[in-house]
Amino acid sequence: MSNKLVIYNTLTRKKELFEPLNPPFVGMYVCGPTVYSDVHLGNCRTFVSFDLIYRYLLHLKYKVRYVRNITDAGHLEGDRDEGDDKFSKKARLEQVEPMEIVQRYTIGFHDVMNLFNTLPPSIEPTATGHIAEQIEMIKEIIENGFAYEKNGTVYFDVEKYSKDHNYTILTNRNLEELLANTRDLGGQDEKHGRLDFALWIKAKSEHIMRWPSPWGWGFPGWHIECSAMSSKYLGETFDIHGGGMDLAATHHTNEIAQSQACNHSQPAKYWMHTNMLTVNGARMSKSAGNGFLPHELFTGSHPLLSRGFSPMTVRFFMLQAHYRSTLDFSNEALEASDKGFKRLMAAYGLLGKLKTSERSEVDVAAIRERCYDAMNDDFNSPIAIAELFEAVRIINSIYDGKTAATAQDVAALKSLMDDFVFDILGLKEEHAQTEDISHIMDFIIQLRHEAKLSKDYVTSDKIRNGLQALGIQLKDGKEGTTWTKA
Repeated sequence: MSNKLVIYNTLTRKKELFEPLNPPFVGMYVCGPTVYSDVHLGNCRTFVSFDLIYRYLLHLKYKVRYVRNITDAGHLEGDRDEGDDKFSKKARLEQVEPMEIVQRYTIGFHDVMNLFNTLPPSIEPTATGHIAEQIEMIKEIIENGFAYEKNGTVYFDVEKYSKDHNYTILTNRNLEELLANTRDLGGQDEKHGRLDFALWIKAKSEHIMRWPSPWGWGFPGWHIECSAMSSKYLGETFDIHGGGMDLAATHHTNEIAQSQACNHSQPAKYWMHTNMLTVNGARMSKSAGNGFLPHELFTGSHPLLSRGFSPMTVRFFMLQAHYRSTLDFSNEALEASDKGFKRLMAAYGLLGKLKTSERSEVDVAAIRERCYDAMNDDFNSPIAIAELFEAVRIINSIYDGKTAATAQDVAALKSLMDDFVFDILGLKEEHAQTEDISHIMDFIIQLRHEAKLSKDYVTSDKIRNGLQALGIQLKDGKEGTTWTKA
């Protein structure tokens, strides 16, 4: 096995040998969800991808501190931090406390991550829990001359920063072009430059989530939270910073500028970004009507789906594309992944039934070597999975009596599957979820109940029919809805 792990660094736009700053310790920060709505499938793809990366680093015996934040304040309507805080807006609409919104969707996010069998991060800090750190960082940036206060709002001075630093180092975009394409947004008259972004925002009197600061009552901008929390838990410079590619142009660009302005150093050595999701070749979005929520994918309740697919099938589907490649959802692709996942699990189930001989016609060590080579090449899970299906072919051939294998060969095949299928890819056998399915079914039945109350009988019937296709029968009665599994 080659121990030379190579990863693609967005910062340098090339593959680089992974050399941790303080081996065997690795600091990894991934931008987590903004919990004012259900986590969407694009988020899930990012977190499943970084779960794969986290798992593989642990498998290689690195000691990883994985930090993934929760954004529960300051994420506004515009990319450049103008507008109303979405938590406050949703709380006013629902007439609840903003932290009720946060708690509801944080729990929902964790439930979805558990269904996808992702490992929890080492630390999961929240923006609201680190207001003091954000204020201190803003004060330092002002003192260093890269930010200014205007009517209670603090802005980062991009043009002043750009005189001595490369503001677009992450994306290599042209600064003049950015200036020309900047939209006219609220607060432009207060700014020194059109690209300046808010570090701290003055709160209106009716604003619910606000905190005292040296500049008056307000709340943090979106970008400052990640800079403050990553430096607190991983240091001023750490190993890996990750997120979706949609974050690179604005959020991560501003993170780099803030950290450089405050700490005089790059925050991360390696920047990694996952690619977008498409549906039947078109970009996934709510406005296009082709955006999936995880529960819609599991139940088949979305009109574009022919049926529901299990969480492990969906995870397997995601891992069959490289994290930097576009992932296209279609019924045909999901059906193929479902069959592939079941083939993988069926082969694993045969391992205890294989007849061994004194001679060997297989080379399991070579397959293991190629799996490691694939994962060491920027976590190339599709190639590793292809090699695992070669192992599946061998297992089936041994079972059919067409290929001879020793007891040591069978033990090596089991070790290969244990390491790569379960430990690294993070898959698990579906029947292992049986004891947990009652919680899933309670959630699905509640969704169907809400659909019926809203007289959305199309969705109600779709849930029932989707479950029936999966072998689960619903029965409505006076005491509520019960279910049985065929």
